[in-house]
Amino acid sequence: MKVVILAGGLGTRISEESHLKPKPMIEVGEKPILWHIMKTYSYYGFHEFIVCCGYKQHVIKEWFADYYLHNSDVTFDFSKNGGMLIHNNVAEPWKVTLVDTGLNTMTGGRVKRVQKYIGNERFLLTYGDGVSDVNIRELVEFHKRQGTIATLTAVCVEQRFGVLDIGTDCKITSFREKSSEDDLRINAGYMVLEPEIFGLIDGDETVFEKSPLEQCVRRNELSAFKHDGFWQCMDTKREKDKLEQLWASGDAPWKVWKE
Repeated sequence: MKVVILAGGLGTRISEESHLKPKPMIEVGEKPILWHIMKTYSYYGFHEFIVCCGYKQHVIKEWFADYYLHNSDVTFDFSKNGGMLIHNNVAEPWKVTLVDTGLNTMTGGRVKRVQKYIGNERFLLTYGDGVSDVNIRELVEFHKRQGTIATLTAVCVEQRFGVLDIGTDCKITSFREKSSEDDLRINAGYMVLEPEIFGLIDGDETVFEKSPLEQCVRRNELSAFKHDGFWQCMDTKREKDKLEQLWASGDAPWKVWKE
């Protein structure tokens, strides 16, 4: 199953660094947060990624182009006709497709643009700025049991995003903006989607969190995987510093993999 990561936005809310690089390439523990997200999926056996690039996409492409060499022993032979010999490779077993999905394309439009790389298959989708210790295998099995077009991971945090009303059968009955009275779960990403979702996306101007998910709600086709563990996005420098401190402590909750 392929993992699609949205990594094309401008990241204006963390402008201290995002004026130099895409937000998913801002580092935590000397590795881009995008790498941390991919390590989580890889731990659960999902190694094939499609990264939806946009703003400063060259930074993402150059990082991955160098990553293989930086994690290998290499001989450059200039004595004859030249050449390069890779002696060993200790990089992750990843297959990464980096797609230019446009500078100003909305989230739904970015998903639509990578449809040809997914085909008629179930796939995983998440944002390129949030880490979690969610069990991806359990998430996928839950989605299969629910039988809906879409499942998203729902977490409880201090309310700042749109909120979810969830029925007793774990079907989402409302997908709306927060209010001062809310103490509910939010969409944390880490989604599982059936290929039917592409039919609910009109084009580049479609915001994934609006029409496509709202249509799923109306059809009773959006489920919530309740996660009570760790989740943290990186929208501000304060949130970045919090993730840095957790990583430096040696006990980062999202680090489910072993070195």
